[in-house]
Amino acid sequence: MTPEVHIAIEPPASSDMNAVAMQLAEFNASKADGEMPNYLFIAARDGTGAIKGGLIGATYLGWLSIQAVSLDATLRGQGHGTRIMALAEEEAVRRGCPRIFLETLSFQALAFYEKRGYAIHSKLEGFPPGGTRYALTKLLEA
Repeated sequence: MTPEVHIAIEPPASSDMNAVAMQLAEFNASKADGEMPNYLFIAARDGTGAIKGGLIGATYLGWLSIQAVSLDATLRGQGHGTRIMALAEEEAVRRGCPRIFLETLSFQALAFYEKRGYAIHSKLEGFPPGGTRYALTKLLEA
């Protein structure tokens, strides 16, 4: 007999969302020789320790997948973003992941990533409406 299941939209709760993500990660690990994502967080903090930006990603299956990069507007154009990306790239190589994948929107940082050697792998026009979503990759030297 199949157990009863209730499916509904609920308010986002980090513990519940983490449970779903972990369920998927465990399934993926069962198909990938037990490999699990190894998360990476790079922080940009001011003199008081407050977060002013950073990078969130994970190394997994030979790739660094970058989910988010952000930097306070007052800190842009001063080399901080370049330093964050260089640190992420160095850590990817250290972890045995010579390939990087990330996505950016047309109003975000496409030119910044291209300047750093990232190549457009694909683009999705109209995401967001009137804009484009880009998938970029970079092959690092070990």
